[in-house]
Amino acid sequence: MIDDSARNVDADIWFALPPGFIPLPLQELTTAEPEPAETVALLTGLGPVLRLAQLLLEAGAVHCCLGLHADDEGDGSPLLSLYTLAWRDTEWAPRSVLAARAAAGTDTAECIEMLDLPCGPAALVQTRMTAPPELNLGAPCELLQAAAYVPCVDGRRIAILSLATASVTRARQYRALLKEIANTVSFENPLPDVADDVSDKD
Repeated sequence: MIDDSARNVDADIWFALPPGFIPLPLQELTTAEPEPAETVALLTGLGPVLRLAQLLLEAGAVHCCLGLHADDEGDGSPLLSLYTLAWRDTEWAPRSVLAARAAAGTDTAECIEMLDLPCGPAALVQTRMTAPPELNLGAPCELLQAAAYVPCVDGRRIAILSLATASVTRARQYRALLKEIANTVSFENPLPDVADDVSDKD
């Protein structure tokens, strides 16, 4: 399935998400006033995730998706994650240098991997952090974050693709998932010119 945003003439990055991700309309979520029943559901289930989305929006995220996947290596229970895309402006440098700097600039990294993506060099960094108190999770909660730093072709911006989850024991799987997403990144429209003329099919 191709999201309508992929045909936006102002788009400057494209990527593909595997099944299990649901787009979160950040602006709408931050301004909407849910019905009482929906409020209960959010507070008991997705509330912390949505509060994290709010924090990421304030930090400059331009795209956000909720990931819901079954724990295939555990009891099959659902695993929640949050995928975000953000931009970072930077002074010009060769893209390989920008990727290396982004990786080296993460003091708390527990795993760093340089990537050679179809769109160019990148870096993947895995960190762990304590959940911000704004999430109101009660007891301290550890979060896993895997981030891919993908310098743009102009050498003046870096696309930051990140996956955050409380399922810290699944670090290897989430790191592999983010690498899969990063490998689909393109700074040139990958869609054929006739894409707009193709109707949806069941």
